[in-house]
Amino acid sequence: MDVHQRPSPLLHDYKPSGTRHTKKPKALQWFAVGLGIPLAGLAMISMLVGEQPAAPTVEQAALLPAGEIQIDDVTNLPREEVVQALIEPVLDPVPQFDSLNLTIGRGDTLDKLFRQHNLNLGHLAAVAALEEPRKIFRRLKPGDEFDILHDNGSIVSMYSVLDLTSALKIERGEEGFSTEIVERPIEVRKRIAYGVIETSLFESGADASLSDKVIMNVAGIFAWDIDFVLDIRQGDNFYVQYEEIWQNDEFVTDGEIIVAEFNNNRRTHRAIRFIDADGYSDYFTPEGDSVRKAFIRAPVDFTRVSSNFNPRRRHPILNKIRAHRGVDYAAPRGTPIKAAGNGKVIFRGVKNGYGNAIILQHGGNITTLYAHMSGFAASARIGRRMRQGQTIGYVGATGLATANHLHYEYRLNGVHRNPRTVALPKAEPIDAKYRDEFLASVEPILEELEHFKRTQVAAVGYAGQ
Repeated sequence: MDVHQRPSPLLHDYKPSGTRHTKKPKALQWFAVGLGIPLAGLAMISMLVGEQPAAPTVEQAALLPAGEIQIDDVTNLPREEVVQALIEPVLDPVPQFDSLNLTIGRGDTLDKLFRQHNLNLGHLAAVAALEEPRKIFRRLKPGDEFDILHDNGSIVSMYSVLDLTSALKIERGEEGFSTEIVERPIEVRKRIAYGVIETSLFESGADASLSDKVIMNVAGIFAWDIDFVLDIRQGDNFYVQYEEIWQNDEFVTDGEIIVAEFNNNRRTHRAIRFIDADGYSDYFTPEGDSVRKAFIRAPVDFTRVSSNFNPRRRHPILNKIRAHRGVDYAAPRGTPIKAAGNGKVIFRGVKNGYGNAIILQHGGNITTLYAHMSGFAASARIGRRMRQGQTIGYVGATGLATANHLHYEYRLNGVHRNPRTVALPKAEPIDAKYRDEFLASVEPILEELEHFKRTQVAAVGYAGQ
């Protein structure tokens, strides 16, 4: 195990519990006096033989009794450096501790890891009794890390990153352990990019040095208006301004898109992000209309449509004609199922052949049903309001099902409609109480976008000359 001094954020100015400091011998001053006598004698002998004595070094001069030698005679160093060398006290060595990184694995506990590394279990118990660590220790998951400084197993400090902007810091002092949540400041930088479609959005995005995350977000924002497989044309172009997250002057990850423009087949689509007072963000046109539709067509990432809406389908288990009033999306067990639109949970439980099912009530007298789930999301409880895209459960094969899939139904006024072809209502525009604030924010965002577009045109024109 390497022993070295740890930089911030871990504490390294503690005194070790054991006595490690080297004691200064009391006989040092007597040794200095004794050493001064032969040195003075050597100087006298040199003068007797006509030779000039060599000037003592700073280290030798420091051992001579006061008044035995003139400072100017010591060396040819500057006078202030010699004075400093003569009067500088002998400092205590900085304590050195053992450092250790504990990474939580599957089935691990801190107790188990402390035992493996011979760390003080009493100290772990004392830390776990504190309110903040107790809550965090209960939520440990594989991959969580703790940087530890210890002195022969005795904990000096613990440090664990909680998320991008905060960390848990634990320190041992004279009165025991203390804990605090420390901030990890981040810097948000804006970046803007431009791309032209040659073959696909992903290839043009990569050519513009965009990450997969940003490209996927662009596709997600415009997914209701543009089919990025069938609709895009060679020569279509896009502009996107997004956030980059930096920490300690190092790039961490891409953030959210601020504004995006996609020019497709002579049509311009624009989306601007707005964050409301509750911290919820969404994208709107410059006029304040939502870029979304009220519902998404497929509320799960599926591998294939295993059964379409069909009033005359023969049931695979009952072996008789039985209307199939929804769409079956085949997907691996455990695949998250998303709310097709904003709505309230009005049923959650086992429902006959549907197995584990959830029903959401939406505006406009619309309900959606999700069946054959392997389990429910903790947040999807009766009476809870779910947002579009929020996970409500997981794909399974409960009820009358032959394989893992989601059975999804869409009902308008109690009548089943084909989820894949029904005309979907538009999402609500920006809330009236935020409208003026949003419109005021639009102008500077679009001005910055237009300025970038002009620079691109100028650069292309210059390059063509």
